Amino acid sequence: MNTLRPASIYHVRRFSEESGAMSSNEKFAPVDLSPFKVIKKMAGERVRQERKRRQVTQSELAHEMGFGPRWLRDVEAGAPGTRLEDHISATLRLGDSIGHIMFPVLFMAHGIRFPQHLYYEDIRGLERKCIELIVDWAVNSLKQDLPSEWWPSSHHDER
Repeated sequence: MNTLRPASIYHVRRFSEESGAMSSNEKFAPVDLSPFKVIKKMAGERVRQERKRRQVTQSELAHEMGFGPRWLRDVEAGAPGTRLEDHISATLRLGDSIGHIMFPVLFMAHGIRFPQHLYYEDIRGLERKCIELIVDWAVNSLKQDLPSEWWPSSHHDER
């Protein structure tokens, strides 16, 4: 049963309409950091749900992580004073996906609104596809750096 509350839709200003990068004469990027509030709130709800699903008390999880119950209450509430690292640590300790934290941050950095329904879904498959894409990209990059004499003659055309 899904008990996560819907988060408000947020909008992020773009760095630059063409490239998404800052111009060389800008000192700071014009970015709206308010989505962190939504991310913390949703991450805290997910921690609470997973903890309860595993029948773990707040005291047990907090103690296991080296903190007091107040710390975990703040994380689960998405309190402004909590750090994303707190949410990530609690999520990982419960064996849950951190995609619902990391993907919204990535979207925010690129000035794109994160699709809200993904907060409510298991996105481990999407995480895996992203990791595979990055690994493929890295391997292909390494292959391009290899000198042509390294490749067997049958592979020259494949590069």
